[in-house]
Amino acid sequence: MLLSLSIKNYALISELHIEFERGFSVITGETGAGKSILLGAIGLLLGGRAETRMLKTGAKRCTIEAEFNLKGYHMDAFFEENDIDFDGESCIIRRELTDAGKSRAFINDTPAQVTQLRAIGNQLIDIHSQHQNLLLGQEDFQLNVLDIIARNQTQRDAYTAAYSAYHTSLLRLKEAEEALSRGRDDEDYLRFQLQQLDELQLEAGKQDEMEQEAQVLEHAEEIREALWTTEQLLQGDDRSDNGILPALRAAERQLSSIASLLPAAEELTERIGNCQIELRDIAMELNGQADDIDVNPSRLETVHEWLSALYSAMQKHHVQEEQQLIDLAEDFRRRLALIDNSDEQLTALRKACQQTQQSLLQAGEHLTASRREAACEVERQMCELLVPLGIPNVQFQVAVTPRTEPASSGMDNVCFLFCANKNGQLQPISDIASGGEIARVMLSLKALISSAVQQPTIIFDEIDTGVSGQMAERMATMMRTMGDGGRQVISITHLPQIAAMGRHHYRVYKEDSDEGTTSHIERLDDEARITELAHMLSGAEVTTEAVANAKTLLRHAEK
Repeated sequence: MLLSLSIKNYALISELHIEFERGFSVITGETGAGKSILLGAIGLLLGGRAETRMLKTGAKRCTIEAEFNLKGYHMDAFFEENDIDFDGESCIIRRELTDAGKSRAFINDTPAQVTQLRAIGNQLIDIHSQHQNLLLGQEDFQLNVLDIIARNQTQRDAYTAAYSAYHTSLLRLKEAEEALSRGRDDEDYLRFQLQQLDELQLEAGKQDEMEQEAQVLEHAEEIREALWTTEQLLQGDDRSDNGILPALRAAERQLSSIASLLPAAEELTERIGNCQIELRDIAMELNGQADDIDVNPSRLETVHEWLSALYSAMQKHHVQEEQQLIDLAEDFRRRLALIDNSDEQLTALRKACQQTQQSLLQAGEHLTASRREAACEVERQMCELLVPLGIPNVQFQVAVTPRTEPASSGMDNVCFLFCANKNGQLQPISDIASGGEIARVMLSLKALISSAVQQPTIIFDEIDTGVSGQMAERMATMMRTMGDGGRQVISITHLPQIAAMGRHHYRVYKEDSDEGTTSHIERLDDEARITELAHMLSGAEVTTEAVANAKTLLRHAEK
């Protein structure tokens, strides 16, 4: 639940700190005093959009911080998944905004993304504002309410997985049919292009080999002459001993002759001998290389023709590398294989669609069954909740009807049907219910949902719009019951009947000074509550009668 809220430099608020209690609390104050500002600040904490206009005029930085007690709400998984420290009880969320438009968020002093604020915010607080009454006429809202009451997450997950598999199989079948259609139109073209590529006998690295071979063949005479000349420089010719190797042999003999006189000469002689061995190997390899060099104009022409065909193919298909042509040939083969084996492949894909469709229908039936069972429970409980709220002849029905096609949410259309009169005709609730009736229906749904989900805090922003008197008191009783049931329920209200029912009462007010207008919030003691309720009853001037009525309301609320 929400333990405390601290705000600094937000809208009309310079600085405030307020602590909240478990159970049913009310917040009152004149229109424009700043109640909506409080909700805006909380919304920012829960991942709302940050804008520089939210800063108090002249301020450089805005800070909003709230502390929550999460003991017993089993939210450890969120903190583990997001690698955020959590002691099992306290959670502090902070949001900062600068006049430069920079926004930062923290959860337990760990930097957080806005998506993380929204994720945890959905589990912490449900803020019901006046415009949310419009949701009552939307099918996805009605369906979500029904699923919450049904507690059918297992069936929903199974259906979602089946729907995804079915959708994927349909997509694959469609892609295959479209590819086959295109392929048949292009079959002759594909076969001709593949034949041309296959004639090249492409292999990875072949282009480099052929280009290297062409270079050698083009300069065969020059290469062979250089190899022979180098060998002669090493070996010498038959007519003289002017080569490197003959000179080394002579040097070896000279050093060997003085080895007995100079010990170092022996090592030098050995080193010269090693050099001779290496150079003789090089000379032999040069001779072999020269013999291998072939002046072959016919082979050179063949290599040039292959490279020319390769370059033409690369230009034709707009590729830069040989591997891209190899990949293109494989793609042509794959597409032709699809054409050649189209009947077998399409049969297999259609069979897969039938199987996934059957699984989808089975999962859908289980999901529908859970919804139909929950619909009966919702109908019963809603009537029980609405009768005390001044609709004694209420008719409420949850119509679950089959969809023409499966959707991601299931195979059902859900519609809340309503009638406030005994013999009236049931109609969609958004078409027939008055503003006051919608407010009472929404409150009843929230009460119903609160018993099904573990959400610590519910805030009602003037849910009492359109009601007054005894009906307001009964709505307050329902909210108080929700609070007494372990929830933290906060109601922002203008009605004294609701304000008197609060276990805790807060007043929002604003003050004018030379520096501007600022909003404040305070918790009221017993005497201050009487005065506030008297103001709400009589207006600006507190009369003796209003004070007496306020005391009566409070005494009645304590019964």
